[in-house]
Amino acid sequence: MVEFADNHLIPLVDEGLGNSAYLVDLGDGRALAVDASRDLRSLHAAAARRGLRVAYAADTHLHADFLSGAVQLGHDTGATVLASAAGRRRFGHTPLADGDEVDLGGLTLRALATPGHTDEHLSFLLLDGPRELGVFTGGSLIVNSAARTDLQGSDRTEELARAQYRSLRRLTALPDATAVWPTHGAGSFCSAPPGTERTTTIGAQKRNSPLLAAPDEDTFTRRLLASLGTYPAYFDRLAEANRRGPAILNATPPLPELGAGQVAAFLADGGQLVDVRPAADYAAAHIPRSISIPLRDQFATWLGWLLPDDTPIMFVVADGQDLDEIVWQGYKIGYERLTGHLAGGMDAWRTAGFPATTTAFVTADKAPAGPYVDVRQQAEYADGHVPDAVHLELGSLAHNAAEAPRGAIVACGHGERAMTAASVLERAGHTGLTVLSGGPADYAAAHGTTLAREGASR
Repeated sequence: MVEFADNHLIPLVDEGLGNSAYLVDLGDGRALAVDASRDLRSLHAAAARRGLRVAYAADTHLHADFLSGAVQLGHDTGATVLASAAGRRRFGHTPLADGDEVDLGGLTLRALATPGHTDEHLSFLLLDGPRELGVFTGGSLIVNSAARTDLQGSDRTEELARAQYRSLRRLTALPDATAVWPTHGAGSFCSAPPGTERTTTIGAQKRNSPLLAAPDEDTFTRRLLASLGTYPAYFDRLAEANRRGPAILNATPPLPELGAGQVAAFLADGGQLVDVRPAADYAAAHIPRSISIPLRDQFATWLGWLLPDDTPIMFVVADGQDLDEIVWQGYKIGYERLTGHLAGGMDAWRTAGFPATTTAFVTADKAPAGPYVDVRQQAEYADGHVPDAVHLELGSLAHNAAEAPRGAIVACGHGERAMTAASVLERAGHTGLTVLSGGPADYAAAHGTTLAREGASR
């Protein structure tokens, strides 16, 4: 098994979304892709390095956090798409039910119905003859946890959690040495715990998973439901988009340059302007009413959480930032109305005589006394926060902006999310904000206080 994993299994990790796709070298110049996203750049590169053609593209479930690349692989390489019959996908694919097998030419892929994360969820057991090499578990069994069960509505969350319990029990009946290759991992909002490995084995999970240690279904269900935090708004849109199948792309879509006057007219017409420059650059000068979302691994998450997908979006970029990266992070979550970027950046904007504004961005030792707004997730906040902080998660801040004190210090763990939050508050009419460059521990140390905690974090 180890030799197979080392030589034939290529994990492709999306650090921003916290997901893994897999490329399996079938040994004859062909490959199997599992849970590939629409951004296929790393997968195509990995296949090219090995001289592989993707012959099969398997999807474990109708992903709630990225658009599938299976349809595109069918177009690019002629791959046969393998997916759950219960998903009722509206494009050409091989529909599979529980127990169905696909001969990969020496290896066999067996579909296992593992509902819970979604109704139609399949895991895929990879077999070499009778020997279980590993199982692609998607959003069922993940490292030390199981994926969330609330994506199909609060009225079904408990029902699906109980289904998840039964699915995990089915998977843990596999031999202990069986490798576990999940899709969701650390950093995913599908409930993967932070700081964990991305792959594991059945035996390791039986020993180490707190959920699997639950003595019964009721306890398991309570523990899983207690772990569920908020998740990005765009998750709710992508299951149906994946059922339809994303549009085929023949090249990276362009992100054209537009002049300052065109950008000003775009804003006046109701367009959305996203500033992807580093937080410090945004603080020094930015276009009023623009949203700061620094271009980094987590860019797609916050784009999809904070902005609608049906409104045109334009960008302000810094010299040297990768325009293709902006495009692919948008397209992989279904954001296709990307209109262009400001030619010449902020220098061109100011030269044209248009207004710019600033936001204070300071280290903890220079942060003024005043109300402190913490925009991190609930689990992060519970794990340690500044006493008397006002907790307003970034994802819902636009709807709760009135609850933010005037003239607040806005903070997260480092500064990027806090700058995004300040831009959201400024759009809502707040002024005199200060963004903390750092986190709560820095602030507490500089101001002679101790962090408060709320029980155990999830």
